[in-house]
Amino acid sequence: MPHISIIGSGNMGQVIAGLAGKGGGTVELIGHSDTDREVTGDIVVLAVPYPAVGQVIAQRGAQLAGKIVVDITNPLDFETFDSLTVPADSSAAAETAAALPDSRVVKAFNTNFAGTLATGTAGGQPITVLLAGDDADAKAVLAGVISAAGLRAVDAGSLKRARELEAVGFLQLTLAVGEKTSWTGGFSLAE
Repeated sequence: MPHISIIGSGNMGQVIAGLAGKGGGTVELIGHSDTDREVTGDIVVLAVPYPAVGQVIAQRGAQLAGKIVVDITNPLDFETFDSLTVPADSSAAAETAAALPDSRVVKAFNTNFAGTLATGTAGGQPITVLLAGDDADAKAVLAGVISAAGLRAVDAGSLKRARELEAVGFLQLTLAVGEKTSWTGGFSLAE
């Protein structure tokens, strides 16, 4: 299993670290303000809020070259919860990929809540983690980590599909904030 660095030690960072460890990977959890620690993982998960991604890239861009970089962000306006903050023809993952041309960017985990990732189920079904990216090998490596942790990984397509994944994440968050669904809900695709 690959070595995984997770930048961000909040709920999502901690849960993804637990999943990666459960799947047999070695994990390092790095606070996003802990700039003295070098990122050594083959896979690097950006488990920070969307507005912090630019700062992480500015500080660690050289360390991320050649690595699989996983963007879990949802670029929504957290003050109003009424829109995504990226252009209609783009995504946070596309912006990250443009800023890191020597990395292999994969969008994942943004349609999952920490609570359901931790339990591994929603509605009695295994959680589905949707992936989008342009590098098939990078997606396969990440899917292997996800599957080894007991979750289901589904390839949603190229990095262009990250826009739709971010829209689904936005919808899920607004429903939970509006108390129309619980924070323990989630997505599971039936076969």
